[in-house]
Amino acid sequence: MSFSELGREVGLSANAVAARVRRLESDGVIVGYTTVVADDAERPASSLEVFVDVRLNGSTDFDAFAHRLAAFREVADTVHMTGPYDALVHAFVSDTGALDVFLGRLKREGGAGQTQTRVALRSETTPRGGAQRQARR
Repeated sequence: MSFSELGREVGLSANAVAARVRRLESDGVIVGYTTVVADDAERPASSLEVFVDVRLNGSTDFDAFAHRLAAFREVADTVHMTGPYDALVHAFVSDTGALDVFLGRLKREGGAGQTQTRVALRSETTPRGGAQRQARR
């Protein structure tokens, strides 16, 4: 949203809005901005949220794996991990049949050697920095 649009919404000029936003940023009230991508916003409420621990096969490194998964529509995030698994994949699938297909693709196309899948029962989203904000209060 532009400063002009925001100004129209709150009854201020674009310059006044810009000055106030800059002040809020410098005072630490605004600590960042988030973009919601259309695919994320339109994700069906009935989808399964899954977390897949992945051990990569011997011929795949994490960078290649992450690059391949960038083309998977289901994948929300891919994280390089320490511990017994190489990666954690956060994804959304429509149902268990789609999960089965997705896991097969991870192995065939992604380079996953072994997977362990967990299904989220419910999810609460905390804005980035939420823990720091609570700690400062």
